[in-house]
Amino acid sequence: MVENGTPALNRSRETRAATQSGYLMLLIWLVLLGIALWAGISNVGGDGIDWNWKWALVIASAVAGTIILCGFYLINPNEAAAIQLFGAYKGTDRETGLRWILPWLSRKKIAVRANNVISDKIKVNDLRGNPVEMAAQVVWRVTDTAQALFDVDDYKEFVMAQIEAAVRAIGSRYPYDDIEHQEITLRGNHDEVGVELRKALIERLEVAGITVDECGLTHLAYAQEIAGAMLRRQQAEAVIAARKKLVEGAVTMVEMALTQLSEKNVVELDDERKAAMVSNLMVVLCGERDTQPVVNAGSLY
Repeated sequence: MVENGTPALNRSRETRAATQSGYLMLLIWLVLLGIALWAGISNVGGDGIDWNWKWALVIASAVAGTIILCGFYLINPNEAAAIQLFGAYKGTDRETGLRWILPWLSRKKIAVRANNVISDKIKVNDLRGNPVEMAAQVVWRVTDTAQALFDVDDYKEFVMAQIEAAVRAIGSRYPYDDIEHQEITLRGNHDEVGVELRKALIERLEVAGITVDECGLTHLAYAQEIAGAMLRRQQAEAVIAARKKLVEGAVTMVEMALTQLSEKNVVELDDERKAAMVSNLMVVLCGERDTQPVVNAGSLY
């Protein structure tokens, strides 16, 4: 099949294998063992007529019992077995316990339990071109055993490679930080970034029959070569934001003081005195050090 001039991937699909309960076959094997023992013991001292058919019965029971013994296998909880016949996929057995198939059918076990992986730290350029270090924690599991075994070379290595690729893609999509909080950032929006990362991983791992239950960033920091400079920039931005907040609060307090003085007729100030009062109040409210008041013991002016 060809789509848009490119051969389409012939994906495998998991089907249910035709297997038998191992306990039933074990019972049949015990019956055959009993028949073989009875025929063998009764042959001892038997006449020539009974000798031939009883020994044939012993041989037939031994052959059938050997075939049955070669077909037993065990499936643990959260485990599956892919059944193949000379390389052809014949289905997957997910029934736990003692199982049985024909001995010329091969089986390859695969775990379907949840796996927790923490990726290595990788260096990524964020949306603004700043190099950052990132690492992710991913909980994944196999949902389609046929795809995991036959559509990719090594599904565990495939998962690790796709995690790194997805982290790089998400890291370059968002900035590390935004002091104005107007953008989705890697540092300030963990939930949104985690949702995007999980969506990207599910799309990438679908070809291997793997789904992602949970994921998120476990490490996020500026690269060492710019960490010092970016720390100083963050400190400067924090100081600017704090100063802006202080000025806004001081202006509000000065405005409130002048309004109340005017409304209650405490004192009448001309524009020049108002400017001086505003200047003094701004110094007091915005200064980092304690101010020393000057007491005027004379006239108002």
